[in-house]
Amino acid sequence: MADKILMKGNEAIAEAAIKAGCMHYFGYPITPQTEIAAYMAKKMPKIGGCFLQAESEIAAINMVYGVSSTGKRVMTSSSSPGISLKSEGISYLAGADLPALIVNVQRGGPGLGGIQPSQSDYFQATKGGGHGDFKMIVLAPSSVQEMADLTVKGFDLADKYRMPTMILADGTMGQMMEPVSLDYEVKTTVEKPWATTGTKMEREHNIVNSLFLQPDELEKFNFERFERYKVVEENEVMYEEYLMDDAEICIAAFGIAARIAKNAINEARKNGIKVGLIRPITLWPFPVAPFKKAADKVKHIISVELSMGQMIEDVRLATECKVPVTLCNRTGGMIPSPEQVLEAINKANGGAK
Repeated sequence: MADKILMKGNEAIAEAAIKAGCMHYFGYPITPQTEIAAYMAKKMPKIGGCFLQAESEIAAINMVYGVSSTGKRVMTSSSSPGISLKSEGISYLAGADLPALIVNVQRGGPGLGGIQPSQSDYFQATKGGGHGDFKMIVLAPSSVQEMADLTVKGFDLADKYRMPTMILADGTMGQMMEPVSLDYEVKTTVEKPWATTGTKMEREHNIVNSLFLQPDELEKFNFERFERYKVVEENEVMYEEYLMDDAEICIAAFGIAARIAKNAINEARKNGIKVGLIRPITLWPFPVAPFKKAADKVKHIISVELSMGQMIEDVRLATECKVPVTLCNRTGGMIPSPEQVLEAINKANGGAK
């Protein structure tokens, strides 16, 4: 078994990115993800990498665009309002079919909101992340180990499908400390014949661009891109099921909310209530199939969220409204307690137990 070390979630992301072959990081400090930038600032110069604190979030994401166009693995990180500032650049990355890893350690909003944990950027991440027709692969860790593992996975998926990938964590995940194994083998860089690396007079010029002034040409590229997205939906869905075999009530939750939900589920089962959990790991592509299957056997689904209710819409779509789907939530930086989730379970079961 590989040795484990105690790390913050933010630090685990940074170290895993380096293990995955990322030698370029551009960012701007914002709570609660600043430890990622601080870690990269210390580590990158020691390994011959590039760390640069940009003058703004907008500058940082455009630096990511530039490095990605050369075929190098590159990442940036921020928190909620900072991701909003990066959204134009994220759309440019998608429009130019450029891979990159973007980390959002979410805080409360809207606006400046607060610096406590949130999951209220779900819509922003899964429904685009910027202007135009595009998708990002969105990965939602629920442990420090997954913060690291999904970082490595995120780089691989971004390269495989030539699209931006986002780690969507909440502030709790970024700040909590847990033992983590970082025993990764750095993979050989994927061949990127599209990269702008200089022709050496041996090939045609590569052009990285997201501007298409002819509407028929832009339409063609959008249709082609969405055919690629279908492949992602068919092959890259990830989720966890917990005690769903005999479940009569299903909890839908991701990130820290899923960990809280497991405690409530265990307590409910002590009281004879058959409850299970479906935890999406990919928020896009969303795990439609397990929720659709659950809707044929459970009597109620509860979406536990650190928001006013965003993922609940995808749960309802997946279940085709066959069963009631209700919300158990806190927002603004507050976190649901196991007792609150248990109360929601009891209510869904027909009353207190």
